[in-house]
Amino acid sequence: MLLKVKPDGQLQNMHIDKFPQLSLFLTDIEFPASTDQTNGGKVNGNAKDGKGWITVTYKNSSSPHPESGVGNTLRIPLEPVTSNLKQFEVMMHRSPTTAYDMGVEYNSWFSAWLGFKVVFAYIGEHRRLALGNFASPGMNGGWMSTISSMIPVPIPGLAGTKDASKVLTFADMAPYLVVSQTSVDDVSSRLPPGEPMDVTKFRPNIVLAGARTAFEEDYWAELIIGEGVKVQLRNNCVRCVSVNVDFDTGAPHKGEAGTVLKKLMKDRRVDKGAKYSPVFGRYGFLHREEGGGEAVIRVGDAVKVSKVNAERTTLGEFPVYSYKNSGYS
Repeated sequence: MLLKVKPDGQLQNMHIDKFPQLSLFLTDIEFPASTDQTNGGKVNGNAKDGKGWITVTYKNSSSPHPESGVGNTLRIPLEPVTSNLKQFEVMMHRSPTTAYDMGVEYNSWFSAWLGFKVVFAYIGEHRRLALGNFASPGMNGGWMSTISSMIPVPIPGLAGTKDASKVLTFADMAPYLVVSQTSVDDVSSRLPPGEPMDVTKFRPNIVLAGARTAFEEDYWAELIIGEGVKVQLRNNCVRCVSVNVDFDTGAPHKGEAGTVLKKLMKDRRVDKGAKYSPVFGRYGFLHREEGGGEAVIRVGDAVKVSKVNAERTTLGEFPVYSYKNSGYS
């Protein structure tokens, strides 16, 4: 994640609602070669050197930065060597953790294109705790999971823990965010003809087709995907101005698409714990019974709604810490 270095040296977490220009950075992943035993031993991965990489592209320029001279792309290893990296503390949504400062090569690249000093942080082996009723009691099963369409992708977990269902990396409030295409279509119907809602603005990593009615997912408690992979849906995702951002300009959208939050306010303020924010989607955690082995989710898998709540869940209270992001110099 990125953090802005403030004039007093304190660090400010960068999220797209406060920093819409983050939408101007695109990412592409090259996976290391691996053998997918769940798919007939197919060799996956597209990294030619056998390592995994993330390529970040600043899409508003095809030329080097006019002042710093850095190019418009940056290549980052999927598994950086951390032995010589500075560690510092990060607080994200009241859940603290330790992170690595990736150093001047990466910090200066992002700083050049953003126009102010930033720190590029890598969470490494560290994790944040899920708080409030995001941390469901009684979920003590271990799991190792993979999401894939063409290539299996490792799912973040907590190394060495027996309860990876209560921990997070730098994901927002949960590792997974589930939305239904039916609900996305409902939002599209509120926009002018020919201007469908861009589902990526809701930042889901699981989009489900086939829901009979819009927003029926408000009541979903558990999904079973593919060959028995369970996703527990613990809370609603309440929305902010990030859904109004124009990803082409990196600024609030000037047309009707810039009023999506207002449109949702009319009838989607349905969570008693966040009565001023509209709900769209459900936060989830993957769960496997202990000893259940690897889990795989693929695009096109069948999905069953295995548990339904009688009432909508309520966004829970979170503990208050006096902890702040550490300074940077």
